[in-house]
This record gives sequence, structure tokens and C-alpha cells, in this order.
Amino acid sequence: MKLQGIFTPNIVPFHDDQTINEGELRRYISWLIDKGVTGLYPNGSTGEFIRLSFEERLRVASIVASEARGRVPILAGAAEANIEMVLKACAHCADLGCQAVSVTGPYYFKVSQESIEHYFRQLARDSPIDIILYNIPQFSNEISVEVIRRLALDCPRIVGVKDSSRDMPRFMNTLNKIKPQRPDFSCLIGCEEILLPTLLMGADGGTIATSGVAPEAVMKLYHSFLKGDMAEARRIQFKMLELIETMLAAGNFPEGFREGVNLRGFNAGRARQPMSPTERVHFSSISGKLACLLADCGFAEAAAHCSRNSSATDSAGEAGSAFDRADVEKIVRSVLFNCTYG
Repeated sequence: MKLQGIFTPNIVPFHDDQTINEGELRRYISWLIDKGVTGLYPNGSTGEFIRLSFEERLRVASIVASEARGRVPILAGAAEANIEMVLKACAHCADLGCQAVSVTGPYYFKVSQESIEHYFRQLARDSPIDIILYNIPQFSNEISVEVIRRLALDCPRIVGVKDSSRDMPRFMNTLNKIKPQRPDFSCLIGCEEILLPTLLMGADGGTIATSGVAPEAVMKLYHSFLKGDMAEARRIQFKMLELIETMLAAGNFPEGFREGVNLRGFNAGRARQPMSPTERVHFSSISGKLACLLADCGFAEAAAHCSRNSSATDSAGEAGSAFDRADVEKIVRSVLFNCTYG
């Protein structure tokens, strides 16, 4: 079955001791399915896979597959540090019944395009499950369009590409060079800011982090596009921009998206990357703005948080900057005390 539609990269909730909160993860996954997302994408960037151990990544995939129970297809992240570990992840996901895995180019060390092509040819030869090439040059070696074209034409096991480069001309070139020769090759976008434009140019869908916070809005955009209601799809695309920008502005990706999940009624817990004192103050203000945006979209569970944060802002009045500075100083004193005497 061709991979198409909206696949949701899920966050991973943590307990206070930073272990995986399986119960909350299951509740969240079931909620996403009930909200109508096309498929699930565990162990993506939004799921902070790089901060989990190999065993934890396998466990996340197992939990998601177990909770999904075949209700929606699963495209599981299988990016690992070496080819042997990637193949172990591929075998695990195949055993779980996932539809395909997503694999980035090798990361950390810079390698040649020739080496990248050889790497994926070996994976395609040995993997027991279909592979989606994941191009995200911000964090791994770029997979050139020409390499993707050759792999698409030569390797039936490689069934698509997910592009998070934020490069619209590159994505269009990918469509133009591959789709005429292999129409079944899935081209997914990883940047929600250009979801509708890429759909209009022939994309098959996307892995959209915002669909983990506002699945109703993202799915409405997608279905409006499919029905040919471009005015509605365009309206939602523009409306989503401020929501996306606000979540990205929270810093330490994907903190803003984790907070969005919290505001929808879940307990995501603290991320494994700690925030500095000043970042925590900034994050508090972003959380208030995010709550109001979600409330404006009709998500009632966020409305109370919007009201509370708005009241705090109003009481600060024009002394807002002083309020922030005092809050920062309070946090810094607390941190210094704990570091010195804790």
C-alpha cells in the first residue's frame, strides 16, 4: 500500500524520573487515531529519538504498534548510528507489522554522496521492511536528488522520501525527476509551513508535527485539499502558521510541541534536555500565547490556561519586562542555592 496522507510524529511522555510513561503514550496514540490522523510516525525528531537509548526506541515503536492494533499504518523512524543497528531496528519494526521505516542519511560524520548511495543500497538489499529515505540536512548528511532518483529507480524496497530540508525548489525537483518514472514512489513533506503548496504540486502527504497538537486542523486542511476546496485549505494553512511559529519559538525543539500536547489535556512530563532559567521564563510566556491560540481554534481544554496566563500578564501591566527580570533572578538564586548547598 502506497504511503500517503498525514503521518503524525508523536512526542514521548516521560515520568518525573524521565522513564517512558507508557500509559500516557498509549492514551495519546489512541487519541490521535480517534482524531483521524492517517498514520503514526514514532521515533521521529518530534519524538526526540536521539535522546532515547536504542532499547527505548525499540520500546516506543512496540508501544505505538501495540496501541494502534492495525487501525492505522505506521511509518517508524529507524535512524541509527551504524548500518547494523539500522537493520536491527528494521527487523524489529517488520516484526511489529509497521508499513515502512524512515532512515536518515548517516549523521555526525560527513560522508560522500557515493558513500550515502552505497549505504542505502545495502540497506535496501538487506532490510525486511520497506524504506523511506529521510532527507534532513540540518542534522544529517543530505541525500542528493540525483542519489534519490537512482535509488528510487533501482531499489524496489525503497518506496519513498520524506523531505524536511525546508527547500521547496528541491522538493519540486524531486517530484519532477522521480514521479514520471515511478508514480508509486511516495514523496512526503516534513515542513507544515509548506504542506498545502507541496500537495498542490503532487506531494503524497507529510509527516507533520503540528498534527500531534491540532490533528483536527491538519486533517481538515488535507481533506479540504482532496475535495478540491482550495479556499478552505488555504485558510487553514495560513491560520496554522502562527501556531507553528509559536511552538517553534519556545526553543529547544520540540518543547513547544510537547507543551501543545500538554495543553490538549495530556501529561507529557519534562523533556530530557533541560532548559536554562531564562529559557524557562521565556517558555512560560510562550505557553500562555500557545494556550490562547489553541483556545481560539476551539480547543476548550486550552482555554483555562489562556485565561490564567492572560491574567498574569495583565497584572504585570507595563512592568512586564521588570516582572520577567525578577522572575529570572528568583530562578537563578534558586539554581545557585541548589548547586552550592544541594
